[in-house]
Amino acid sequence: MSDQPVAAAPGRARLSPRKKQKITRGTQYVVLGVVLGALLLYVDWASLAQNFAKGDVAEKALPELFTIALRNTLIYTIGGFVLAFVLGLIFALMRISPVRPYRWIATIYIEIFRGLPALLIFLLITFLPLALPGFEVPGGTYGQGILGLGLVGAAYQAEVFRAGLQAVPRGQTEAARSLGMSAARAQFTVVIPQAIRIVIPPTTNQFVSLLKDSSLVLFLGVSGQYVELAKFGNDLASQYANATPIMVAGLTYLIVTVPLGYLATRLEKRKGSGR
Repeated sequence: MSDQPVAAAPGRARLSPRKKQKITRGTQYVVLGVVLGALLLYVDWASLAQNFAKGDVAEKALPELFTIALRNTLIYTIGGFVLAFVLGLIFALMRISPVRPYRWIATIYIEIFRGLPALLIFLLITFLPLALPGFEVPGGTYGQGILGLGLVGAAYQAEVFRAGLQAVPRGQTEAARSLGMSAARAQFTVVIPQAIRIVIPPTTNQFVSLLKDSSLVLFLGVSGQYVELAKFGNDLASQYANATPIMVAGLTYLIVTVPLGYLATRLEKRKGSGR
């Protein structure tokens, strides 16, 4: 027998990895095209437009969609964000404090409010007058919505701030102390400003999350001039037996959240390229 290698048959020549990758990618495109084509043929576009994109029903949502629903959504979100920002910073400082009771309090708060569903927090707020007779949340309905968003957001924002505070080089604090600053002054004038700059991208994402969570305000039983986008769209959808107002409310959310999400992405990339 000859020890010379046998040449591969012309029809069974091995493909290069690059050609295999092209074939695999082309197959994926074909499958995706077939699935999309089947979906386009299956959908009843006339019925879809009638139930989800009816022009005259969409017009009836104006101008209250912006003057009431969107305005209230922004009030709840901005108010909740400010409260979450302040509480989050306080709990973050407590979480890294050398005083153990502070660390325990912050840890318990963060774990509880991150572990509980946000919906449950809003439902509990509605029962506060029963648990605390005579107590009223300042600001009425607006105050309740802001309180719910702030309590939930603070737990997450605290962890964001903690990461930012721990990311500031320790040498910054030591340099400030060597100039005669007290520990508290060094923290508030040197460390915290740098930490806030570090956490701007995730904080922007946190604002977007609170904006979407503002839809939970409807469980407070809001009505009339206090409705936000989700409640507004749902009420009109029930009134006209048509889902168009819900779609319009969803698009309004996207008008706000998509640019903010893009901004957060750009900030993260800018932060990464600056390292």
